[in-house]
Amino acid sequence: MGNTSSLSHNWFFNHSGMNRDKVERIVADSLAGMDDGELFLEYAQSESLVYDDGRIKNANFDTTQGFGLRSVYGENSGFAHSTQLSEAAIARAAHTVKAIARYEASPKSIPLIPNAHPEPLYGEGNPIHDVEFAEKVALLAAIDAYVRAKEPLVKQVSASLSGEWQVVEVIRATGERHMDVRPLVRLNVSVIVERDGKMESGSSGAGGRKPYGEFIAEHHWKAQADEALRQALVNLEAKPAPAGEMMVVLGPGWPGVLLHEAVGHGLEGDFNRKGASAFSGRIGERVAAKGVTVVDDGTLYERRGSLTIDDEGTPTSQTVLIEDGILKGYMQDRMNARLMGMATTGNGRRESYAHLPMPRMTNTYMLAGTEDPQSLISSLKRGIYAANFGGGQVDITSGKFVFSASEAYLVENGKIKHPVKGATLIGSGPEVMQRILAIGNDLELDHGIGTCGKNGQSVPVGVGQPSLLIEKITVGGTDMADAA
Repeated sequence: MGNTSSLSHNWFFNHSGMNRDKVERIVADSLAGMDDGELFLEYAQSESLVYDDGRIKNANFDTTQGFGLRSVYGENSGFAHSTQLSEAAIARAAHTVKAIARYEASPKSIPLIPNAHPEPLYGEGNPIHDVEFAEKVALLAAIDAYVRAKEPLVKQVSASLSGEWQVVEVIRATGERHMDVRPLVRLNVSVIVERDGKMESGSSGAGGRKPYGEFIAEHHWKAQADEALRQALVNLEAKPAPAGEMMVVLGPGWPGVLLHEAVGHGLEGDFNRKGASAFSGRIGERVAAKGVTVVDDGTLYERRGSLTIDDEGTPTSQTVLIEDGILKGYMQDRMNARLMGMATTGNGRRESYAHLPMPRMTNTYMLAGTEDPQSLISSLKRGIYAANFGGGQVDITSGKFVFSASEAYLVENGKIKHPVKGATLIGSGPEVMQRILAIGNDLELDHGIGTCGKNGQSVPVGVGQPSLLIEKITVGGTDMADAA
């Protein structure tokens, strides 16, 4: 039996009026003869405030609760969920999961030995109730006024604040149970500026698994507002981006989202078990340049992507995915680990009680190298310095990606010439990993704003990397004349 939370281990049962012994008997009976499975209980409070165009545009507060009961036999899962927390509802769900179709004999089960129960990676306080509603509105209004007063070119300001307090409990057929209490907050500022009819935007945000306090402190929100305004003004000066193959320097921190999308998803266990990833069956092979080490680490204190336990009750860990360019392993949930004969890594995640868990990233980043970041830019005869990214698309099977740079610069003869607009990076994740020429000593993690989508489910994640010099990437731009 395990309990990672200092809340009463009967919190859900006191809250719902259910009898723990009865529920645990239902779970044990419904999963008898199965390879795996669990009851996942969830209660969550969430809020979101958006201040736009000088007024509160949207404010909402939601409370959700429910359970998901899953049985696993071989590769098949039986799953039922409900918003009703009662023995009767769980018993009805048990009939569904027991009816799982057994199309083939179950593979030999591999023992899944739980790790020692970890210390919580974040506090249990409910951030939603730490700050009064009126104070939150005043904060967003202050951000709006601050940005507008600072720059007359500002056309529009949008500031938002969001918070969540989630309690989860995982109950297994063996009686093993794990509980976690998860806070999550985020502040975001977006700015639009206009000059001579040309409009550009910039944004900045920060968050983590902690109370609002740090993020609503004046020096902190001003830093986010200043950064959003800076990006917008930089883009106002931007010229059309060149097009063609060229050397690229990626900045530290948030540009790690390219690593997350173009490489990280390809290292999740389910894609590799099914042979659908460019990295399938390649453990022990060189998949990146020497010096490249990539980890997924769910144990970082108070980070957005961190979890004391994953959504199957497994403690998260620091998983080395690529070490000095050699593929070492994949991110695993319980089912894929069992079917692949590998260890669980604490990467079983789900959006909510109404979703099945699957292997997902937590905080995925590349370790620092030894190079001075400025030397990477100085080495460019002609190329692009991509300091920040917007959206992108990736094909998991091939690793091919297209990413838009939200802040980028043309570099000539080792010096930044001017900002460019409309630059997209086009390439293949596995190929780009092989083309890394130099790794900066400036590892940064993002500021706590990442959300990852997979199979229709969204979960909070973290990304990061040092500055990287890449030998060749196709840059899609709009200035063909400058693409010599």
